[in-house]
Amino acid sequence: MIEMTTVFDTRLNTIKNNYEQLIGQENKPAETGNGIFDRYENPVLTAAHVPYFWKYDLNPETNPFMMERIGINAAFNAGAIKFEGKYVLVVRVEGADRKSFFAVAESSTGVDQFRFWDSPIEMPQGDNPVDTNLYDMRLVQHEDGWIYGVFCTERRDPEAMPGDQSAAVAQCGIARTQDLKAWERLPDLKTPSPQQRNVVLHPEFVDGKYAFYTRPQDSFIEAGNGGGIGFGLSDSMNPAIVNEEIVVDKKVYHTVYEAKNGLGPAPIKTEKGWLHLAHGVRNTAAGLRYVLYLFMTDLNDLTKVTHKPNGYFIAPEGEERIGDVSNVVFSNGWIADEDGKVFIYYASSDTRMHVATSTIEQLVDYVINTPEDKFTSAETVKSISILIQQNQQFL
Repeated sequence: MIEMTTVFDTRLNTIKNNYEQLIGQENKPAETGNGIFDRYENPVLTAAHVPYFWKYDLNPETNPFMMERIGINAAFNAGAIKFEGKYVLVVRVEGADRKSFFAVAESSTGVDQFRFWDSPIEMPQGDNPVDTNLYDMRLVQHEDGWIYGVFCTERRDPEAMPGDQSAAVAQCGIARTQDLKAWERLPDLKTPSPQQRNVVLHPEFVDGKYAFYTRPQDSFIEAGNGGGIGFGLSDSMNPAIVNEEIVVDKKVYHTVYEAKNGLGPAPIKTEKGWLHLAHGVRNTAAGLRYVLYLFMTDLNDLTKVTHKPNGYFIAPEGEERIGDVSNVVFSNGWIADEDGKVFIYYASSDTRMHVATSTIEQLVDYVINTPEDKFTSAETVKSISILIQQNQQFL
């Protein structure tokens, strides 16, 4: 028994020390950047950041070998909000059993030392059939006074054959809160589309109604004919019903968003327009590649895209390309501080969370002054030639 106690105590002390060392690690900007944003050296959240007391039975009598009882696979795709002076992420935590759930992590700096709250969110179940899996929450402080979480709720396709255990139906779940602890579950969003993923709530009323950015889908994986970032209005949040979806930003052949695209977090309001961060997907010989891109819509007409730089804004680099679903970056959370600094939280390869920082001024400059995609190689060369000519006097 003495030997077992020694094993238990030694492992527990090691686990505690490693955990606190990881949480306390400072994060620094990477040395090189592109002038648009700064990447940081370390991820801000990983599976290892999840509290050890969620994973281990700390009773030496029932767990003498200090074994991990509940495995955590990943921490990624986090919604973000500034709450009570802290940078707060509502993280998609995925267990070894593939079930995702939401948990809150907070930081004083926004770039490091994120610590999870003591317990994950106990999200109320949705309408029948109950949720099988929940993930990818977008957080919005709406002008009606509530903090809303809109997220994907996944259930098995009831029309699937008995032998098909992978067919699923995705819809937009909705919950609201005042403190990020107690959540009131509302009915799922209803739209004309068979399935919905990557739905975002606009932070302001539009003509007295709630505005949603949607992603119409024909099936769970493929966007199909409904591809593109949609927009629709609902009279209420309880229930939220969008009767018409207008595609604001469509899929386009041979672009970084040719297979499908979807909005990331809620847009940021600037003097020049609404700043949007989205993900684009294209197919390659190595599989799907996810990148992030920016665009801007009119302040008064949210369906009118006024500026859209060519290509991607952030693409996976280095170790970001490696993970459960490789060659992927995805964002559903950013925070704009009052001083104009922007914290862009993005996940890599469905495995971990990163941060990049910029400013409203830089992002607006990038969106407005970067050439748009003209959709042919010849037009790309023309844009480069124009820049070369402009630069001749400075060479």
